[in-house]
Amino acid sequence: MLRRRVRRAPQGRAADPLDAAQEDRVRAVLALGGVPHADLPDGVQQVRLKLLERAADGREAPRDVSAWAAVVASNLAMDWHRARRRQERLGERLSALWREAADEDGAEARALSMAVAQGLGELPDAQRQVVVLRFYADLPVRAIADQLGIPEGTVKSRLHTAVRLLRARLHEGEVV
Repeated sequence: MLRRRVRRAPQGRAADPLDAAQEDRVRAVLALGGVPHADLPDGVQQVRLKLLERAADGREAPRDVSAWAAVVASNLAMDWHRARRRQERLGERLSALWREAADEDGAEARALSMAVAQGLGELPDAQRQVVVLRFYADLPVRAIADQLGIPEGTVKSRLHTAVRLLRARLHEGEVV
């Protein structure tokens, strides 16, 4: 027999916006959407956060919280796949660049491209995003700002910080 979890809000905090059945449904939608088991708790938390943000913004609660949460979970699963595909494409492009560099300049170019790829992987998502859009997709700062919906100054700041971090890592590794 399945036992239902009963959640009680700690004193001084609001009640959990998702009951146990809704949380189970969100987990199922995420899992059926292909999200790995290890990422399911994060997905549930993201759905919970979206529901809390909705309440904090003063919007009324969805008529059917369970259905709303399932749709949000489905969207999160699609976002997870998109992000995974983007990472795979980036890895493929970096591998192709690495192979080209190996053909042209040999070991020195391979070391540089591997160091840059590793450095990109260590950057925060927002910084990596603007670096890839600026230097790999060759978009101007204004276009990046427009596409991401952020000020140009934010794009420039993220680029500056990311390039400074990458340069420092390349110098530390004595690649350049």
